[in-house]
Amino acid sequence: MKKVTLVLGASTNPNKYSNIAIKRFIDKEIEVVAIGAKKGKVFNVVIDDEKKAYKNIDTVTLYLNKQRQEAYYNYIISLNPRRVIFNPGTLNDDFIKLLKENNIEVDVACTLVLLSMNQY
Repeated sequence: MKKVTLVLGASTNPNKYSNIAIKRFIDKEIEVVAIGAKKGKVFNVVIDDEKKAYKNIDTVTLYLNKQRQEAYYNYIISLNPRRVIFNPGTLNDDFIKLLKENNIEVDVACTLVLLSMNQY
């Protein structure tokens, strides 16, 4: 079974960290899916603008601020990922508590740094 990463808060803007992360996942041959505010595409990865019932999500990496995350709490938990990565600017103690209560690992880190150090 393939492990899939969901980039939540994805952007087609090449200057956004979520966009850079998608490109790094592709470079490292890590399967990636994406959800953003607007539909689009980053290389061969389609950015959806709605919550999809993805299968085999291993990791959700967040690029949404605390206020925007709340709409995704139940959705992320329903995906049953192994872990959720809170990138810089996304820290949310309420959501972290909820994830831990649902036995989902929490990682407060930078996805780009983890990828660059081969620690992803």
